[in-house]
Amino acid sequence: MDAQRQRLLAQIGRTRGTPCYVYFIDEVRQRVQALKSVLGGRFEISYAVKANPNVGLLRGLRPDVALLDVSSAGELQRALSSGCPAAHISFSGPAKRDVELQAAAESGCEIVCESADEAEALSQLGEARGSPLKILLRLNPSRMPRRFGISMAGRPSQFGIDEEDLPEQLPRLVRLRGVELAGFHIYSGTNCLDADAIAENFAFFIELFAQAAQLAGCRPRKLVFGSGFGIPYFADEMPLELGALAERINPQIDALQADPTLAGAQCVLEMGRWLVGPAGYLLTQVIGAKRSRGVDIRLCDAGFNNHINAAGMMGTVIRRNWPFTHLSPEADAPRRSYMLVGPLCTTADVLASQIELPEIRKGDVLAIGASGAYGLSASPARFISHPVPAEFIVDDGAITDVSETCP
Repeated sequence: MDAQRQRLLAQIGRTRGTPCYVYFIDEVRQRVQALKSVLGGRFEISYAVKANPNVGLLRGLRPDVALLDVSSAGELQRALSSGCPAAHISFSGPAKRDVELQAAAESGCEIVCESADEAEALSQLGEARGSPLKILLRLNPSRMPRRFGISMAGRPSQFGIDEEDLPEQLPRLVRLRGVELAGFHIYSGTNCLDADAIAENFAFFIELFAQAAQLAGCRPRKLVFGSGFGIPYFADEMPLELGALAERINPQIDALQADPTLAGAQCVLEMGRWLVGPAGYLLTQVIGAKRSRGVDIRLCDAGFNNHINAAGMMGTVIRRNWPFTHLSPEADAPRRSYMLVGPLCTTADVLASQIELPEIRKGDVLAIGASGAYGLSASPARFISHPVPAEFIVDDGAITDVSETCP
């Protein structure tokens, strides 16, 4: 973290109160523009609202991100409230309730269909409305490379239609009168830092897109690539190198556009974590200090109720420390090993173990980095009824309160 950002975060922590989330929207925009530059216009960028659904953040993203992807009626309303036109919104996710399908249809957004049953329900809805609903069909690949944080391919999944079932199901689905198949969607893995693995996965996508198009007897107008781009959370991880990734991906998309079956399709890169994750921080104040059985413990006002991922409680097998920064250490302060804990009445509320930081005293403010995605919204904010953290956006140094009430 550069010194200017560190000073600004320290100021926010002192003057605005903690715990709080801070998002640097100008950094998000820079990441979007860097991505667009290396991809050379081959993709439209879609932001997955689930990564961070704060409406203020969505408004800040609107000038730079063409599309939004939502996964509930609540997220759909957030996307619309941010000023995004329904025509630029896609609605994905399993187990959509009838009321959500109805809301999606009435809004005019695009619907990502996850199963044959859902396609039939949408067809009935389209017939009742007197006009077919535009859908994308989500495909569940049979394979994917290793080196992804989470893999959804080749296993039973609530997402999409299994690749091996396409020959049976696709011809039947395209005959449904109440839906119009506009294209296909694949998202099979998350948080990958390996450019070779991502490029190999995209090659699988393209092969499956072509197979599905042939089985459906159509030329898709849209193809959604679930990016799976990862960000480093731990000291031994390196950021994804965009130039190396583009060198591998761009020729694939050029070849796709030369394929008669897929040529002319709009390619969409669905992004979430990579865009907003590195631009966000959770600030927490140290409200107490103690030593217990040889361990220096610092008690913080943020816990896993505010950031369940940083506490290692969401899909982590081996607990590892996230990036913590002491925002205003004393000059030449010695580094010491600490256990950092939150305010919750459970021994599970541990934010970091054996983490080395400059000496921490009561009243100091710490920043947890890589927190712009899957932070507050993914955490059990109501547990033990502590106040919900405030949220702030920083745009070219200007600080705006974008706090929302707990849902």
